Amino acid sequence: MLDFQIQGLERIPTPLNEKDEIFIEEESKNPVVESAEFVCKRSNIVQVNQKGVSTAAQHIYNKLLAESYTPRTWRTHPLHILPEEPHLPTDPWNKSVLNWIFLISSLNFSFWSEKEGTPERYGVEWQKSWDSKETKVWTGYWSLVAALDRALQENIPITDPNFYSSETLCPDSLIEHVFRAADQSTENIPLLRERIAIMREVGFILCHSFAGSFQGFLDEFQRRYEGQGSALDLVKMVTETFPSFRDEFFFEDRKVCIWKRAQILVAETWAAFYPDPKTEDKHPLFPGKRGPAIHELTMFADYRVPQILHHLRILTYPSSLVRMLCAGTPLESGSKEELSLRAVSIVAVERVREEMIRLMEDEKSPQGEDKNEVSSVLIDFFLWDLAKKVENGEEKIEGIETSEIIPAHRTRSIWY
Repeated sequence: MLDFQIQGLERIPTPLNEKDEIFIEEESKNPVVESAEFVCKRSNIVQVNQKGVSTAAQHIYNKLLAESYTPRTWRTHPLHILPEEPHLPTDPWNKSVLNWIFLISSLNFSFWSEKEGTPERYGVEWQKSWDSKETKVWTGYWSLVAALDRALQENIPITDPNFYSSETLCPDSLIEHVFRAADQSTENIPLLRERIAIMREVGFILCHSFAGSFQGFLDEFQRRYEGQGSALDLVKMVTETFPSFRDEFFFEDRKVCIWKRAQILVAETWAAFYPDPKTEDKHPLFPGKRGPAIHELTMFADYRVPQILHHLRILTYPSSLVRMLCAGTPLESGSKEELSLRAVSIVAVERVREEMIRLMEDEKSPQGEDKNEVSSVLIDFFLWDLAKKVENGEEKIEGIETSEIIPAHRTRSIWY
């Protein structure tokens, strides 16, 4: 039986003087960073290549500027459901968008396939975009988004916690129908039983403690932190409330927090509701003095970003690990090799961020006026998109030396 009790959260007081400001800074440290640094030092498997960090940081910095890559880029993805603007807390449409984001983040794991690169892999046939009548087969992470979008189009309220938490209203057979594969696919969505169990769990918690919606959860977040909560505060509340978001392991007798899906839930919510600078000056979900403080979050340690980090020569792998990856050898969740891949990726992106801040300061870039605008979240979004473009042959990294693309690691897990 899972314990659904929500642990009490200490409120961070509004800073009144220098001492209080120091207290807040200390309390705002992300345990994911400390965990990653610990694993990085003790595992001695995957390594950060500082020369690669410097070279790639310059490349990423230039690309972000050239492509005007900002949090608002989130709104350009064709399958995303967009909030109304300007943002109104009572807008029923925005409440439904929040529920959509929450369910996607709850199920955002394990999309790699044994049939990678073939038409037979699991995919979902749906429209190319909400505005298009032309269809395509979506694979990987986008198969999840396409399946939920398709269900909504079919008038199945699949993103409503009151619906998907109920085995009567939403039986397992209906969820199986929602995730049905394209005709050409010979495999089903991985970990379907686990996905259904998570839907029941998170739906139950939202319905019994937060008025049946992610909006209700955010309302409680605002109440607890008196409107002063940050993105990291929200991540901590998510991990304390929902067991299936608690991505934690023990490594050499120390608890290690990775928190991939909890952080990406908050980051996706932040990006989706990122205000248009022409009409709003504060983030509607983080109106406090510190704002979202999104720079306190790390990248989201999965299998796709480590792959592109290695391609950019930011990470180096020992030959033994390369052989395992090329052979498709599964890595057990929480194993030394798997934790090293994920933790060192977190450390590496933090170093890329630090290097980008230095570049902005050296070049006196307008964006450099606030170093906190450079976040590992935005770097992760960019790298994940880049990895997909490189994989699909849509883009080739030029101007810097790269390593050969090798397969991403294979770990069948609910954590990513």
